[in-house]
Amino acid sequence: MLKGHFTSAGASIEYGDAEVLFPVDDLDATVLQHRDAQLALADADGSAVVVVAPTSLATSYALTQHPLTAIAVDSLPDTVRAELADALDTSLEAFELVQIGKWSTDSPNRSLTEFTDSR
Repeated sequence: MLKGHFTSAGASIEYGDAEVLFPVDDLDATVLQHRDAQLALADADGSAVVVVAPTSLATSYALTQHPLTAIAVDSLPDTVRAELADALDTSLEAFELVQIGKWSTDSPNRSLTEFTDSR
């Protein structure tokens, strides 16, 4: 089950247009991953988040294998912000975080007998 801002984000940028963000370990910016990213995204309003969106099955797979990551927009170098702003066709100043990956929660394990007993 998806959680977070993947469906309520203020904007999305296609995976190919966000290549300046990869690999995130090489970015000179505030990069939060895993639990830290969850906490940052939970505190952020959805309209202040830019989501990196898949454009194909391959990019979807790559993003689902990537740990949940939140990157502070104001900490990105000017050149990276300019490239992202060009891809978005809007100012990046309106956004607080860039989200990479999906924030998922555990869903209950269901049994088929649950549904057959309900007849």
